[in-house]
Parts: sequence; C-alpha cells; structure tokens
Amino acid sequence: MPSTSPQAALIVGAGDATGGAIAKRFAREGLIACVNRRSADKLAPLVDEIRASGGNAQAFAADARKEDEVVALVEQIEREVAPIEVMVFNIGANVPCSILEETARKYFKIWEMACFSGFLVGREVAKRMVARGRGTIIFTGATAGLRGSAHFAAFAGAKHALRALAQSMARELGPRHVHVAHVVVDGAIDTAFIRDNFPERYATKEQDGILNPDHIADNYWHLHQQPRDAWTHELDLRPWQERW
Repeated sequence: MPSTSPQAALIVGAGDATGGAIAKRFAREGLIACVNRRSADKLAPLVDEIRASGGNAQAFAADARKEDEVVALVEQIEREVAPIEVMVFNIGANVPCSILEETARKYFKIWEMACFSGFLVGREVAKRMVARGRGTIIFTGATAGLRGSAHFAAFAGAKHALRALAQSMARELGPRHVHVAHVVVDGAIDTAFIRDNFPERYATKEQDGILNPDHIADNYWHLHQQPRDAWTHELDLRPWQERW
C-alpha cells in the first residue's frame, strides 16, 4: 500500500531540463520535491511551476562537493520536510578538453562534481533509507560512463567512477531494501544548450531524434515504482537513431 505520510524526493542538480522534469514528475505523484543547486535563486522558477500545478516543492542551496553542506542538507530535509524516499543525483560536468591541455585543477573539479558529490549525497541518504528499510537512489550516468571518447578524459573518468559507485551501492544496499539504479542517458537532450549550439542535431527533435526530459523523468518514476523482485539496476535511454 502507498504511504499516506509525507515523503520527499531529493533532486540534486535540479537544472532547467532533466533535473527539473524529474522534480516535476515526482511532485505530480505527491512527493515533496526538494530541489537542490548551488544557488537557490535559480530554482525559483521551477518551484513556482510545481506549486502552480498543485505540487509541493522546496528549494535548497548546497554545494554537493562539500561534505558539511551535504550533511546539513540531508539533515534539514529529514528534520523539517519529510523522510527522503528517493534521491536522484543529476549533476553534470560535461566539459571537453584535449588531454594535452587538460589541467589538474579542472580534472579534479569535474571528478568532484560528477562523482565525489554523488558519493557524499548517496552515503547520507543511504544511512536514513537503510534505517527505514526502504528507498530509491538513482544516479544519472552518461555514455562517458561506458566508454571514454577523445577529449573527454576527465568526464569519462568521473562517470566511470560514478557507475562503479552505483554498482557497489546496489550490491550492498539491495539486500537491505534500498533500490540503487544507474541511468545511462545516451544522446542529446532537448535543452536550450543543444538548441543554440547544435542546431542540426536539435532539428531532429521533430523525428524524435533527441531525448525529451519529460520522457526521461517518466523512466525515473518507473524505476522508483518497481517491485523488489524485478528491480532494474542499469537502464539505457537513447533516441532511436543514436548509434551505440
């Protein structure tokens, strides 16, 4: 039976496209969307949209690379909002660069954003979920987590590490009733960045050639709803014409 008590969905990296769509999807199902970015001001339009649609949303500013801020974020939501029933880690760090020009500082920063922050948030919410004997943790991955392309050494390294983190957590936490999933998003997403910088790719939208954020969000909700006897750990999402 579904719980009648308030439940929170923590979306870390609630951007204007995928993260926002996921937050709206979970809010539509009755969860309190706790959306997070480093700047709370950027979350105001998303929170307003969710509330205008009859959902419940709250914005939280925290740098997911900082352990003390992550600990405080999770503690605040658990104490003041509701138990975190699902956590979606959706921080991107796709910054291409030749290995001949890559700097140690930027390589480390990309790892912090795309992997280390996932560990911090995943660890904190897992503690609460294991204690309650339920919960869902979903990490947004990428093609770079499966193969390292030229000019993406930093991003590929971080996404490979995030995938390994998800696998390890799934094997440890699954027997303790916590569903850990990793979603490989393979392809361009319908965003302003793709529209403005890759107009030819964006033009394939009418032929379903790029990913619709709402459809990505539907799959995240499905993962959360899966029964324990048929859990998906890794899910690939890509447009029909994407090569793989």
